[in-house]
Amino acid sequence: AKAAGAPVEVDISKIEPGMMLNVEWQGKPVWIVNRTKEMMDLLAKHDDQLVDPKSEAHQQPEYCQNATRSRTEHANFLVAVGICTHLGCSPSEKLNAGSGGGMSDDWPGGFFCPCHGSRFDLAARVYKGVPAPTNLVIPPYKYLSDSRILVGDDSKGA
Repeated sequence: AKAAGAPVEVDISKIEPGMMLNVEWQGKPVWIVNRTKEMMDLLAKHDDQLVDPKSEAHQQPEYCQNATRSRTEHANFLVAVGICTHLGCSPSEKLNAGSGGGMSDDWPGGFFCPCHGSRFDLAARVYKGVPAPTNLVIPPYKYLSDSRILVGDDSKGA
């Protein structure tokens, strides 16, 4: 049923700030990142370098059309499909800012697609000048409680 697209319930209570959890939904990797305050603060500092900084393209539910690309009640949590919008590769997480992990000194943290060099910030928004044309997709999801989310369903009662 999960492979066919059934929603997936995820316990997010053990995702420490600055860490990421991978789950599978509809046969796709879904990343759940608990962003730190420092990570959140960096999001507004590079809008001029992004293709769609306000998330106006239709790659996320309406409730995630904002700078954090997340639900406002838990803005620190990013839920994104981990498939590059260029050719479908899976980007690598490079969450930490700086030159660690082969990135440049000015890297603010995010995701890097090793296939063709596309880069995405900590809100899964794509940078200008890379092959990926659009931000990473945000799947439908809702909070069942402060510690549990349902990926693949955002029906009433969220």
